[in-house]
Amino acid sequence: MSTRMSTVFLSLLLLVVPQVDAKNKKKQLLPDYVLRAERVLVVIHPDASEAVTNPRANFTARDEVERAITKWGRFKLVMDANTAQLIIAVRTGNKSGPIISHSPVDDRPVMTLPSGGDARVGQLPGYPPLTEPLPRAVGDRGPQLGSQIASSDDTFEVYLGGGEYPLDTSPVWRYVAKDALSTPQVAAVEQFRNAIEESEKQHQQKP
Repeated sequence: MSTRMSTVFLSLLLLVVPQVDAKNKKKQLLPDYVLRAERVLVVIHPDASEAVTNPRANFTARDEVERAITKWGRFKLVMDANTAQLIIAVRTGNKSGPIISHSPVDDRPVMTLPSGGDARVGQLPGYPPLTEPLPRAVGDRGPQLGSQIASSDDTFEVYLGGGEYPLDTSPVWRYVAKDALSTPQVAAVEQFRNAIEESEKQHQQKP
């Protein structure tokens, strides 16, 4: 793909997904269903990876985001993917070097309700059915070692809950920045809070 075509594709993608990063402070108007939401599930993105030297990076980031949301007090944290109105997926940034993907450290069972009606916890270790399972010929989401040159920025994505494979849809809001999931501030949660407050003001100002 030519450089020109790559640039055009990236530009179209950024128009589709509302995104905030450290260099882009433009306010995004959030839809009503985000402003009305009360129940939130926080997960590690199924495609997240972390440095081999810090295998608990995503686990820690998820916990810090949950604590920040609890302190905020606007949302109720839930563990049931079926009752979550919003799903927040987090992943920490990685510098170049050895990484582990789908680390078992990230495992945490999530309540699911199969079509048969019997509640159970976690259909796959650490990976609730929030994304469509990979075909057998492609592989699985088990632990994998590798290396990559990737962004060192953290990612915080907000998805609409409900429906099948919600993380396969486009996020309704996204924040990308260095150390965005780190304490003491947990900047991603602060930016999401600002986005909600700004959106509420704009909705109130509408005639």
